[in-house]
Amino acid sequence: MKITGEFQVNLQQMDSYAKGTEGVNLGRMSIDKIFSGPLEATSQGEMLSALTATQGSAGYVAIEQVVGSLSGKKGSFVLQHFGTMNRGQDRLVLEVVPDSGTGELIGLAGNMHIKKDNGKHLYEFEYELLQQ
Repeated sequence: MKITGEFQVNLQQMDSYAKGTEGVNLGRMSIDKIFSGPLEATSQGEMLSALTATQGSAGYVAIEQVVGSLSGKKGSFVLQHFGTMNRGQDRLVLEVVPDSGTGELIGLAGNMHIKKDNGKHLYEFEYELLQQ
């Protein structure tokens, strides 16, 4: 299945344990999202980031738990993020953590792609429900 929709995101700075050195800024943020469309859900998570002294080069990882309904099936699942920017060229991977699905979403596997268009956050979620 492939679905598309919109989401709203709120990121808030949090205290970090690790501190960057020599031009690297390490950060930590909370993530709160509201998804609409075939994925009607909310999520909460945390992000760790590293901004370098080179314009357009950075990296981040994040984990967020999504709770709601996916194409009418209720439950939750966890998304894992891995993103890098290499002098403005970005690479972003969001995958469902294996065996993180609950309720009617047990066995969920998939990838999510996100993009911004005219200030709106959009998602494309390609997924399948595997037999248990």
